[in-house]
Amino acid sequence: MIISALAFTLLNTFVKELRSFDVYQIVFFRSIGSLFFTIPLLYKFKLSPLGNKKTLLVSRSIVGLISMVFFFKSLKYLPMGSAVSIRYIAPIFAAFFALFLLKEKIKPIQWFFFVLAFIGVLILEGFDGNAKSIGLVYALISALFAGLVYISIRKIGTQDHPLVVVNYFMVISAVIAGCLSIEDWVQPLGKEWLVFLSLGVFGYFGQMYMTKAMQMGETNQVAPLKYLEVLFTIGVGLFWFQESYSLYSVLGIFLIVSGLTLNILIKNPTK
Repeated sequence: MIISALAFTLLNTFVKELRSFDVYQIVFFRSIGSLFFTIPLLYKFKLSPLGNKKTLLVSRSIVGLISMVFFFKSLKYLPMGSAVSIRYIAPIFAAFFALFLLKEKIKPIQWFFFVLAFIGVLILEGFDGNAKSIGLVYALISALFAGLVYISIRKIGTQDHPLVVVNYFMVISAVIAGCLSIEDWVQPLGKEWLVFLSLGVFGYFGQMYMTKAMQMGETNQVAPLKYLEVLFTIGVGLFWFQESYSLYSVLGIFLIVSGLTLNILIKNPTK
């Protein structure tokens, strides 16, 4: 999970570095880069790329694409740590969707932790002078659609291999983002090509090692470690982009991460 957090941190960093480019062009390269891994692996394991739950696979890909686009947009306006923290409230939206769509139950104490995390978002909105409102809106929309991603994956279950799910996501994202990026396409120069091509690499390894961690360890032990990405991105933001974090922003991020971590520990108690 720590390797995964580092990979996603590097992905966020390079997306931030490319903020002068159109977001659809960034999404296109991020998707194409991952396809260099997923397509050969599908053939290696003799998996059909068409999958079984085609409608759900397409739906998961569309909501995932929307979430990714708005998260990348938010990085243009917010300090990286703030953007990542807000994106991570996706499990709260997922819990609400699961309550109505999957008829899952939410423990009373979980509502308190959800409120705690939302208070953190409100602190970022109301008191952090570095957080622009449009960026916060983009990050919240990203989290909302990420919540729908979780529900889609739950509905797909084990009927499709994870590689098939990811490959669908990357193919659809590459096609749609590629078409939408044509009008505002800017030709990368020099080192920019390397930065663009690295997006898919870090995205793929972030997903792969996160999956491995969840398969190998207890959820309550490994899941909270994914929030190390917040600390890593804050560190990179401070030293790479000279971002600044007020006491209010640190408090807001702390409440978000604390609320979500406690939710995981309560939802998945140690056996």
